[in-house]
Amino acid sequence: MPSLRILEINEGETHFLTMRVIEWIYLFSEPAYSQKIIESLNYCQKEKGLLIHAYIIMTNHLHLILSAKKNNLSSIIRDFKRYTTREFKKLILRDNRIYITKMITEWNRKRKNHTFQIWNDKNWALPIYTEGFFLQKLDYIHNNPVEKEYVSLPEEWLYSSARNYILDDNSLIDIDIL
Repeated sequence: MPSLRILEINEGETHFLTMRVIEWIYLFSEPAYSQKIIESLNYCQKEKGLLIHAYIIMTNHLHLILSAKKNNLSSIIRDFKRYTTREFKKLILRDNRIYITKMITEWNRKRKNHTFQIWNDKNWALPIYTEGFFLQKLDYIHNNPVEKEYVSLPEEWLYSSARNYILDDNSLIDIDIL
């Protein structure tokens, strides 16, 4: 199934997004990488007008429900991916993650890509028009680590807005309630 992009006509809408790492590499199994995502999302929230309604950082992908104050969600996501790629590259080299470096290098070589790409080119993006669809996606996001049997309860997953909604824990990201 092809990935969907945020269409210009839908820029002002709230979206359910999935962003994944190339080759489904388990990059976020180390906390430092998830922390870079948190830092970048917080920056985008404070400096770029990103509204974060829900999120989860899994081992190799993110699910988010986002919107933007100034209808520039695509630009914010582009900048987020660009910045986190640079930061991940530094971490990968610092941590000497040889296997991951080889996988990324080989993936880029096959595609004749001369950059260090970590994120898949496209995002799975679906506009959210109804409360029912929002609640369905919110439930999906929060129950993702439970379905994978990583945790028993959604709020046990550290990098998830389930902690905001269930525990009123805003220590990582302040959620913008719809």
